[in-house]
Amino acid sequence: MHKANWWSPRQDQVAECHLCPRECRIADGKTGFCAARQNRRGELYSLVYGNPIAVHVDPIEKKPLYHFYPGSQVLSIGTVGCNLECEFCQNWDIARGKVDQLRSRHYSPEQLVEAALQNDSLGIAFTYNEPTIFGEYVLDIARLAREADLKTVMVTNGYISRAAIGDIFPFIDAANIDLKAFSQEFYSKYCHADLGHVLDAIIEIGRQGTFIELTTLLIPGLNDSPDLMRAEVNWILENLGADVPLHLSAFHPDYHMRDYRPTPKTTLDGARQLALEMGMKYVYEGNIAATHGNNTYCPNCGALLVERQWFSVSVNNVVGGRCRCGEAISIVNKI
Repeated sequence: MHKANWWSPRQDQVAECHLCPRECRIADGKTGFCAARQNRRGELYSLVYGNPIAVHVDPIEKKPLYHFYPGSQVLSIGTVGCNLECEFCQNWDIARGKVDQLRSRHYSPEQLVEAALQNDSLGIAFTYNEPTIFGEYVLDIARLAREADLKTVMVTNGYISRAAIGDIFPFIDAANIDLKAFSQEFYSKYCHADLGHVLDAIIEIGRQGTFIELTTLLIPGLNDSPDLMRAEVNWILENLGADVPLHLSAFHPDYHMRDYRPTPKTTLDGARQLALEMGMKYVYEGNIAATHGNNTYCPNCGALLVERQWFSVSVNNVVGGRCRCGEAISIVNKI
């Protein structure tokens, strides 16, 4: 049990959580929506601090981050719990899991930083489930990681309060943020959440100086229409700019949506082409065998810059942040 941040006491030993937009009011002995924070006699505690259920070394491309130190390996951790309930969740076993249902092993922040150093890792990624719900753990690890000259990565749904963003993200170097659909109706029905909070968080995270990439999972018939893609791309261009990498991922039937069909490659191809024609410079296809849709090309001359085979980088021609034609490339590179 670890004392939580981002909460305030209320009457009758109720604790109000301020970690995410849900603002859960949690009675004594109960947990919040995420199942990771519990009220004990009027005080809020994290149930998952120091207790990841998954610790692996992954390619940075698996997050997916394609423009942040391509070809690097990153120590990746996750716990149980999530503050959304997406009907299509592809990690539902841990996202909707409880601390007493899945086996964890204790790792202190110091142990994880040491593990990252011993494994020649770029740094530490908070991923697999929603890292916002273990924000205290993230913050303590990230502070130590920075002291050790390690990078930090958040793979997040963006459902986080402004206060928590201000505390956590100054210590986060890069984030892949899920923009699940550009539709409030979709967020309400299939994620049980609010789109506006996610959009506000994306902008605020960018203001903290965190390098951002976005991911949208396209589900046939639900969020894959050209109109929704145009609206999403327009918002990205107006608020973040054309250099932000966008990952368009294929849906596979899972959780409460096993009766839906997988996303055909033609859908990803069409959405990618639309985004590129509208002015985005870097658009990728994920969760599917891709040819050109997995690579980075120069938006000026069209030259192949980074070639990928699934999660492996086979070619990296970006030197000094530029293509050979002189075009500046929005990529954080070790070359």
